[in-house]
Amino acid sequence: MEKVVAMFFMLSISLAYLAIGNAQPTFDVGKFGAVGDGKTNDSPVMGKILAPSANARRNSTSLDCWLCFKRVDGLIVDGPGQIDGNGETWWTKVPKNERPTALHFHLCNNLILSGLTHLNSQKNHITIHSCSGVSISNLHIIAPSDSPNTDGIDISLSTQLLISNTFIGTGDDCIAIKGGTSNINITRVTCGPGHGISIGSLGEDGSNQIVEQVYVTGCTFNGSDNGARIKTTPGGTGFARGVSFEGITLIASGNPIVIDQHYCNGRDHHCQDQEKAVAISGVTFSGFQGTSAVVEAINLDCSKQGCRGITINNVNISSSVGQDLRAVCNNAHGTTASTVPVVSCLLS
Repeated sequence: MEKVVAMFFMLSISLAYLAIGNAQPTFDVGKFGAVGDGKTNDSPVMGKILAPSANARRNSTSLDCWLCFKRVDGLIVDGPGQIDGNGETWWTKVPKNERPTALHFHLCNNLILSGLTHLNSQKNHITIHSCSGVSISNLHIIAPSDSPNTDGIDISLSTQLLISNTFIGTGDDCIAIKGGTSNINITRVTCGPGHGISIGSLGEDGSNQIVEQVYVTGCTFNGSDNGARIKTTPGGTGFARGVSFEGITLIASGNPIVIDQHYCNGRDHHCQDQEKAVAISGVTFSGFQGTSAVVEAINLDCSKQGCRGITINNVNISSSVGQDLRAVCNNAHGTTASTVPVVSCLLS
């Protein structure tokens, strides 16, 4: 069905063994009584989803996503159930580019996700792509800290998103905000383990990508590898601007505040400057309190073109392991006030 308005899912069972195998991956809910006329309540039709054993393996004709929704406006995915990707059977045996995203939404406007527990995705747990008007709340997204590429929520080419009251502990970015994204509000999210709440990476393979108007408030980083992070790859173009991280709690977090404009997803994770770079401007880090697990609690590693309009204020970070902390700067420009450790490269 190309368009279903206000479809309601109640996942009333624990989907502990979902996997894509050789079974037909497309199900026509119309054959089971769904009407999809924007008026009829189709929720009784969608009471349960049954799927093959986790031992089934995806064949070469399968999609890049496991549970996929496209062009479904007004979709509600809600309930106390679990979506378990059984990722441990994929992580060591299947290359990254052949593993599917567990739950993928494409061109789904006015989308609501709430209540579910997402476990051990094969790759990303949830992907939001080309969507507008998305509310995500009260989710639990869980995978081991060493599970590869198991991002919690990936967002791209989307606008008007709210993510709230959610726990994410995975082996990669808790939330990744990628190119073509704007007007994102993230509040009361706990991240850890994981790689933090990240903008980027942007500019990979020389691409032009933009992110703007991202507001992260009242979030907690607990034992995560990173906290508030912006990462771009040299040689790209576009911008990240109008970004704020405010009211952040840190519990033994690695890299609590980091801008990395030399990011490359290779072995050394450090690329040299090029003639072009994604422009970073208008970024605020405010009201950070808690502890850092690393010495460089603040790292502003900007490209030779520089980061402009960086504001760091009311920050008080101490060490979780009894070390003297420091801030490191490279080509960063802006202001700071009431910040520990002192950020000497910014105007006070």
